[in-house]
Amino acid sequence: MALASPQRRQDATADRFARADRITLTGVGSVGYHGVLESEKQTGQPFIVDATLYLDLSKAAATDDVAQTVNYAEVAETIREVITGDSLDLIETLAENLAATMLDRYPLDAVELTLHKPKAPIPVAFADVSVTIFREAQ
Repeated sequence: MALASPQRRQDATADRFARADRITLTGVGSVGYHGVLESEKQTGQPFIVDATLYLDLSKAAATDDVAQTVNYAEVAETIREVITGDSLDLIETLAENLAATMLDRYPLDAVELTLHKPKAPIPVAFADVSVTIFREAQ
């Protein structure tokens, strides 16, 4: 029996979540001290997160009860907490930590997030640097 290729697994995952319920938070930001350069770790800079939380919202809708969903104000606080936490070199690592923390704390099926670093120390004009990751609950 042949194993599914990575692309086929990725396509199946995309199909499964394409029409799933979701909560989206955009532009959640805080100052963090992340970067390869020592100056980034000393002075800090803004990091902005757009997060899509995948979970079944039908029970919350039927009961009109916040306890049956994810409180997005708490998620925003979690994002701030991780951004302002321990200094890291790479935004890829910060994005991974954000996703892992959200999946650990909240009853999510998956999370997709884009982490923006709009003030990255790049010596040419640019609008933004970002990484986007998608992680499923285990």
